[in-house]
Amino acid sequence: MTRLCSSLLILGLCASPAVARKSRGVSTYTRQGLPNIQAQAAAVVDLTSNEELVMKNADEVRPIASISKLMAMLVVLDHKLDFDGVTTMTESDRLIATGGARSRLPVGLAFTNRDLLHAALMASDNRAVPALGRAVGLDPPQLVAAMNAKAVELGLKNTRFEDPVGLNSNNTSTARDLVHLLRAAMRNATITEITQKAHYVAHPVGKPGWTIEYTNTDVIARNGRYEVITGKTGYTDLALYCLAIAVKMQTDRPVAMVFLGAVGKMTRFGDFGRVAQWLLERKWLKRAGL
Repeated sequence: MTRLCSSLLILGLCASPAVARKSRGVSTYTRQGLPNIQAQAAAVVDLTSNEELVMKNADEVRPIASISKLMAMLVVLDHKLDFDGVTTMTESDRLIATGGARSRLPVGLAFTNRDLLHAALMASDNRAVPALGRAVGLDPPQLVAAMNAKAVELGLKNTRFEDPVGLNSNNTSTARDLVHLLRAAMRNATITEITQKAHYVAHPVGKPGWTIEYTNTDVIARNGRYEVITGKTGYTDLALYCLAIAVKMQTDRPVAMVFLGAVGKMTRFGDFGRVAQWLLERKWLKRAGL
């Protein structure tokens, strides 16, 4: 069994050894001894020392899909969202989400803003984002303008937004910029609390007994092996599969990992596994004085 499959088996992302023997896995390391990252762009940064541990096309501007929602929720929370306030889903919410993944927020139903935050950050439900913008008095163009202003405030030099949810391929950034976005998300207790959860149950207002069960799209947060601080997944046909995540591992230091443009759905999590193994072995080698 390959080193990659060994690490992913621990994460619950790999087939059994018998199955693994029938297929050729991706090697954990490159010939240079670095993690064999398959995503087209990546950044791995020690958030304590600011050391850039691994960088691959880190300044390449790429579409970031639903990672955009991290910025949208930072803006919404900056505007003092009432968590217990109730927002009704509208036809305009449906239209903004057209072309994305299936929503579980029907037009006409009302939800607490707390439930909508979970829908946006955990399940990446596109309809939740404009609804939350409306809850703080921002229509979609205003929300996008505020997201771009927040990007400037955070020093994200190569980050631009044209829609609030990430379906627009002109929502672009770099792996390096997204490390800074993760830092900002880490400072927001609401975002960190929600993005760490594996599961959440929402309840439409006025519908006793009606529940909507959400599962985090981030496999790392669901698995529980690593201490996730915050993170967000993303996918569109042009962005491909993306992951921005900040974790604490056995090194007990926060590390940001960004993977953009992975071809397979699980490849971004495979990249995480390869980098995590490299980081842990790197620390062990240092302890041994090698």
